Amino acid sequence: MPADDESRIHCRLDELLAQRGMTLTRLAQVVGVSLVNLSVLKNDRARAVRFATLTAICDALDCAVGDLLVMVPPPGKLERSH
Repeated sequence: MPADDESRIHCRLDELLAQRGMTLTRLAQVVGVSLVNLSVLKNDRARAVRFATLTAICDALDCAVGDLLVMVPPPGKLERSH
């Protein structure tokens, strides 16, 4: 199992916010989650996230969990093309 600082999960919150013209501050207000906690998630520093929080973020951004959180390939491996 990878160490906590080696997570391969990447949060695309910055990209989704930019696409929707929304600020992190506004998202925090809409979702009811602190700006600090959203910033931790946005910067890939979160160790855990509640399903209710993911649901609220996805509802606010009109996206799916898979649009928000993506798995990056391990170092030295390239993604396979289909």
